[in-house]
Amino acid sequence: MITVKEALEHILGSVSPLGLERVDILSALGRIVGEDIHAPRDIPPRDNSAMDGYALKSEDTTGAGAESPVVLNVIEDIPAGYTPQKAVGSGEAARIMTGAPVPEGADAVVMVEETRSDGNSVRIYAEAAKGQNIRYAGEDVREGDLVMRAGTLLRPAETGMLSALGRSFVKVYQRPLVALIATGDELVDIDGAASPGKIVNSNNYSLAAQVMECGGIPLQIGIAKDNKDDLAEKFRDALRADIIVSSAGVSVGDYDFVKDVMEDIGIGIEFWQVAERPGKPMTFGAREGKPVFGLPGNPVSSMITFEQYVRPAILKMTGYENIFRRTIRAKLTEDIKKKRGLRYFIRGRIKSQGRGFVVETTGEQGSGILKSMVLANGIIVIPENVDFVKAGNEVMVQILDNSQDFTKDPEYLSD
Repeated sequence: MITVKEALEHILGSVSPLGLERVDILSALGRIVGEDIHAPRDIPPRDNSAMDGYALKSEDTTGAGAESPVVLNVIEDIPAGYTPQKAVGSGEAARIMTGAPVPEGADAVVMVEETRSDGNSVRIYAEAAKGQNIRYAGEDVREGDLVMRAGTLLRPAETGMLSALGRSFVKVYQRPLVALIATGDELVDIDGAASPGKIVNSNNYSLAAQVMECGGIPLQIGIAKDNKDDLAEKFRDALRADIIVSSAGVSVGDYDFVKDVMEDIGIGIEFWQVAERPGKPMTFGAREGKPVFGLPGNPVSSMITFEQYVRPAILKMTGYENIFRRTIRAKLTEDIKKKRGLRYFIRGRIKSQGRGFVVETTGEQGSGILKSMVLANGIIVIPENVDFVKAGNEVMVQILDNSQDFTKDPEYLSD
């Protein structure tokens, strides 16, 4: 039996980022850029106005004020999207719209609110500083600039920048195809008839959702019966995927054949059993560099082991560098007893309290109680060398969702 740290080292040491694919920039949202992006041109391409107003020479506005406006001749109108036809000389101005190119000769724009139009002339009621209300060519990026490095996460801002650069497609790391196999004679599919001897195969659906959440593509292989032939058939079918994840059949029962079948079809087992709860009988192996996870069958054990091992593997394969959940320190609201020698992953509910956080367990922690995951927004992690944590002490908590990043009220308006 190995530790959680050793298991992670085995797994992450055996997986590498997948290849690249070229996709449109909206489909690339949330994915990792696989190429350096350089600017093919200046943005903006030339000086333009940041305001509706008048482009002029700043020196012509010296002394302008509410009681002593400067009067300038208006030589042309420049709407956005049009090129100026005339240069601005001394005593002249051009009416200009936001985003329109600044004409030659002008070095400032006075906003329209500080002017009054008077036929072919305009009254300027405020002095203008050189460069006022002008966005200069290359102010955002210059031609040849490295705008995005390979490894960048594509967010809405990066999508906007790619579009500004004229890039409708971008190379990103491929999303792994993740084959999911449920095992057990007792299982029926979601629409099957449940009975005292049958249970619905929830694992493949919770696991598929977890795969999707971290950027993978789930491939439902189906339910394998508790015999070697059916298991082997399902595993061979799963070999077309980039990752194989099975649930159940990895313990020491008479019908737990997963490890045997993995070896029979050429999957080398790297470890079996991890010093953790839940999830102790987890198995990991590989065939020709393809990672294969044998997760426990209980719903909570299956989800927790996915969180700790499969999720970071998928993220690494899709090009992410930051592959682990964010953690916080939170004060326990209750005592926790545990068995020394095992790392515990306890479902918890985090709440903000003052400038910090408190966390409580979600109730009964049995590995078959899926409700404990439904109620959880975090996982309390208690290390191996601890057997008791007293209420009021701080513990580490993995954050499962972003519920702590949002509030009902816009707190930034409270100042």
